[in-house]
Amino acid sequence: MKSAVETLNPTRVRLTVEVPFEELKDSLDAAYKKINQQVTVPGFRKGKIPARVIDQRFGRGAVLEEAVNEALPKLYQSAVEEGELNPLGQPEVDITELKDNELLAFTAEVDIRPEIEIPDYSGIDVEVDAVEVSDEDVDKAVEQLRERFATTAVVERAAAEGDVVKVDLEAKVDGEVLEDGVAKGVDYTIGSGELLDGIDEAVTGLEAGGTATFTSELKGGSAAGQEAEVSVTVESVSSRELPELDDDFAQLASEFDTLEEMREDSRKRLADQKKYEQATQAQEKVLDALLELVEVPIPEKLLQDEVESRKHNLVNHQLAQLGLDLAGYLKMQDKSEEDFEAELKEQAEKGIRTQFVLDELVNKEKLNVSQEELTEHLMRRAQSSGMSPDQFAQAVVEGGQVPMLVGEVARGKALAKVVESVTVKDTNGEVVDLDDEDESEAGTEEAAAEEVVAKAEEGAEGAEGGEGKTGETEQKSDS
Repeated sequence: MKSAVETLNPTRVRLTVEVPFEELKDSLDAAYKKINQQVTVPGFRKGKIPARVIDQRFGRGAVLEEAVNEALPKLYQSAVEEGELNPLGQPEVDITELKDNELLAFTAEVDIRPEIEIPDYSGIDVEVDAVEVSDEDVDKAVEQLRERFATTAVVERAAAEGDVVKVDLEAKVDGEVLEDGVAKGVDYTIGSGELLDGIDEAVTGLEAGGTATFTSELKGGSAAGQEAEVSVTVESVSSRELPELDDDFAQLASEFDTLEEMREDSRKRLADQKKYEQATQAQEKVLDALLELVEVPIPEKLLQDEVESRKHNLVNHQLAQLGLDLAGYLKMQDKSEEDFEAELKEQAEKGIRTQFVLDELVNKEKLNVSQEELTEHLMRRAQSSGMSPDQFAQAVVEGGQVPMLVGEVARGKALAKVVESVTVKDTNGEVVDLDDEDESEAGTEEAAAEEVVAKAEEGAEGAEGGEGKTGETEQKSDS
C-alpha cells in the first residue's frame, strides 16, 4: 500500500492511498463468506456456494463493494499511522479508482489536531482574592446553622417577614388557569425569595384564610417567561423561633462543647473554602492568560459540531428538566438568539482550545495519570453527579468514558503545572503559593484545576476521543 499526505490547511489533510489488489485478498474472502451466509442458491448448501457462482448470480460488483467496505477502515487506519496523524472525527472518503484484480485507490479528507507551539509561559502574572475570614463571615455562617435548627409554631396573627406561611396557589394566563399552575399546601418563608416575585408583598399582613392576587413572571412550567395572575390563599401562619446562641446550641448543632469552639471550627472551614475558591480563581485566570499566548487553529467542522452539541445539551437536558424551551430561556435571560449563538460559539471555541493546549502540555511534559488519581477524580465526579461511586464508575465503564476521565485528570495536572511556574499574587500584594506541601491543600489545587478544565470543556466531546472513531468512514464514489 502506498499513501501520501497533502496538507489542505493547518487543521485538515487529504490522504491519497493506492492499494494493490492482492492486499484485498482477505477482504474478498470475507466478502464471499458473508454473502454465502446471506443468500440461497438451489443445488448448493448454505455457506458452500462457490465464488464463481456468486459472481454469476449476484455480480462481481456486489462482492467488490462488500470487500471494499470491509477493507477501507483498516486501510485508512494504516495510512493514518503511516502519516503519523492525529485525526478528529470521521474522514470523508472518495474512491477514485477500483480496477478488478489490479488496484484500489481512494482519498480521505479528515480534520486533524493542529500542531501547537507552547511558548514560555513563566512570565504570566495574575491577581486573586486574598484569603480573609472576618468576624462577620463567621457570624453569618453560625447564623445559617442557627436557621437550620429553627422551630416553628402556628400563630393567630397576620403574617410578617420571617414567618412561614402555608399557601395554596393558582396561576392564570389570559384568564385561563394553567394545567400545571395549581399548587396546594406549599410552605414558604416570607422574605426568602424562593417562590414567585411579588408573593412577599401579597401575603404580608394576611391572616389564615386570607387571599390576595398579584402578577408575576413565571419561572418554569408550560408558561415559563409569561406574565401570570396568581391567586394566593394563606392556610396558616407560623412564627420561627431560633435557638439561643450559647454552649447548649453548640452541643446540639456540632461536635463541640462550647460556642467559641464551634465558631473557631466555622472560621477554619470558611478559610478552607476560600482557599479552594482562591485556587480555582488562580487556575481560571492562568488558563485564560495561557490561551492568550497560544495560537490555536480550530477545525470548522469540529467547532460546528461542538456548538450543536452544547445547544442540544442545554435545550434537551438542562432546560427540559426545568420545563423551559429555548425561547422562554432567552426571554428570561433577556438575550437575542444571535447573542446566544455568539456566546455558545465563544464557549465552544474556548473548550476546544483548552483541550488542544493542555493536551499538548500533557505530551510535552510526559504527564501520566495513576490509578489513584483516576479513582480520586472519579469519586469527585460521582459526588457532583449525585450518584454513588459504584454507580458512577459503572456508568463510565459502560459508556466507554474512561479515556475521557483520564484526559480530564491529565489536563488538570497540566494546568496545575503551569500554575506552579507563574506568579500568583493576592489583592494584598502577597505571593500565593498554591503548591503547598500539605497534602490536603495539594489535593485542593488538583481538584480546583480539574474543575476549571471541566468547566471550560463543559459539553465538549468533539475534540475528545474523535481519534478513536477512525473505523467509521463517509464514502463517496466516482467509480
